Amino acid sequence: MPQVSVSRWVPVTPDQAFAVSQTTGATRLRWDPFIRHQELLGADRPAKGVRTLTRARVGPRMISEYVSYRPPTSVGMTMVKGPWFFASFGGGWRFTPEAREVDGVTVEGAVAAWKYTYAVRPAWLRRVAEPIGQWLLGREIRARIDAFAGACADPVVLAVVTAGPSPSGDPA
Repeated sequence: MPQVSVSRWVPVTPDQAFAVSQTTGATRLRWDPFIRHQELLGADRPAKGVRTLTRARVGPRMISEYVSYRPPTSVGMTMVKGPWFFASFGGGWRFTPEAREVDGVTVEGAVAAWKYTYAVRPAWLRRVAEPIGQWLLGREIRARIDAFAGACADPVVLAVVTAGPSPSGDPA
């Protein structure tokens, strides 16, 4: 199955990076260029087994399920129901500590590594559709992780994750 993997270093701890990645509501919409709407289904917080409805800005919607939820190191999801052209879709986000030198100062940070795996349907279309999917999904994921990196330096987003979001994702 094709995979798209991207990673970025962010100047926050893995705990903070993980918290930013799990924001919801207005806070999530502030930084995530991929989504138009996202909500947990039948739950107040993410956890293994919890389902999420996501509507992309470009139109498709997907119901996914957390298959792993391990703060502050990783989270994984798999598609339960989604666009007709995906036979399967899953993703994982991992956060590992890594200090880097920034302007002569050592900064404790994290590497955010995101990997998505998918299969296209119908099978006869895969030879043509998968290279297009690699390009398109790769472009979207790179833009999304770049926006995530920006959120990890955004004082408004960081204030929310430091204070802890309300159930709507807005500042408490």
